[in-house]
Amino acid sequence: MPAPRLPKPTPAELDLLRTLWQQGPSTAKQIHELQQRERPDLPYANVLRLMQIMHGKGLLKRDERERAHVYAAAQAQGPLQTRLMDDLIHKAFAGSGKALVMAALRGGRVSDAERAEIQQFLEDTRDE
Repeated sequence: MPAPRLPKPTPAELDLLRTLWQQGPSTAKQIHELQQRERPDLPYANVLRLMQIMHGKGLLKRDERERAHVYAAAQAQGPLQTRLMDDLIHKAFAGSGKALVMAALRGGRVSDAERAEIQQFLEDTRDE
């Protein structure tokens, strides 16, 4: 039986997940301190509440053995990003991965260095 599909994270939840993926399992206080670097006005209570909600949704795991609970992402970054990309391709690009790539390349969101890396990837995987 396949694992239940987790809900899609909101933008705020995805931001918090990015921090957890970079940092690894962390307390709400640690995540708050990291996120405060970009958002100095972010209250600790908001971070804690969001983490509790995400745990309830199944987006986070929580280790309750210590006084300060340690949270971790319930899903690895790669599989979640793939699922979100698949949803985006289906909804916004009529199922065409090519249309997504072309939109990204035309939209000026890809730097010259990223273009070179993409080109190298295409050349390396040409015969696969």
